[in-house]
Amino acid sequence: MAESRVSLKGAERIDDLQRAGLKIIQDPERFCFGMDAVLLSHFAKVQPSGKVLDMGTGTGIIPILMSALSEASHLTGLEIQEESADMAARSIRLNGLEDRLSIVKGDIKEAGSLFSHAFFDVITCNPPYLQVDHGIVNPSDAKAIARHEVLCTLEDVISAATVLLKPGGHFYMVHRPFRLSEIMNVMHAHKLEPKRMRLVYPMADKEPNMVLIEGIRGANMRIEVEKPLILQNADGSYTDEVKEWYGF
Repeated sequence: MAESRVSLKGAERIDDLQRAGLKIIQDPERFCFGMDAVLLSHFAKVQPSGKVLDMGTGTGIIPILMSALSEASHLTGLEIQEESADMAARSIRLNGLEDRLSIVKGDIKEAGSLFSHAFFDVITCNPPYLQVDHGIVNPSDAKAIARHEVLCTLEDVISAATVLLKPGGHFYMVHRPFRLSEIMNVMHAHKLEPKRMRLVYPMADKEPNMVLIEGIRGANMRIEVEKPLILQNADGSYTDEVKEWYGF
């Protein structure tokens, strides 16, 4: 059995990703992936044989899903927290993906010294959404690190992506709409031009709570705004598009 390839620690569990037989190791006492990671893995586009980096990969959910959704030649996850990086590496072994996926433990702020410059075709990131003054309690807590800009800022993410992307390379990120103006300004300042955007709504009559955005290194100024993505119907069930993405 695949589970025999790895061992679990503490409160860890193995969850079925309902996609191509993939599974992931998670610890509910630390942090579990959410809808944002699933949406980003579908929003990102990779050409066959492309090289992909997921910055702040956590337990590796985005590269693991993208291994089934793309023909990328190799996907790398960069993660600063040792426990999360270890879980991600064990999930890769669990799925038998060692030939296509790898995990590097390191800091996004030092990514330029960890990887060759202008090496990646695609970079993805599901960064912390909140600035450090937004109700943080314990800055060393795994959940706080995932949600707040404790270890890296929006500018850290975008500046690192610009260094590591090939000219014309694509950057994909999921974030919160309330920071959209800042996102656009920082991307433009680093010549990572926003080219495609999609707002995500929990329901049709609610305000958007996520934004998916694509940037291209060195591109001209012109952005395509796609139709809204609605997550749930009025009765609380997932919409057909989300069911297809989630593998239900």
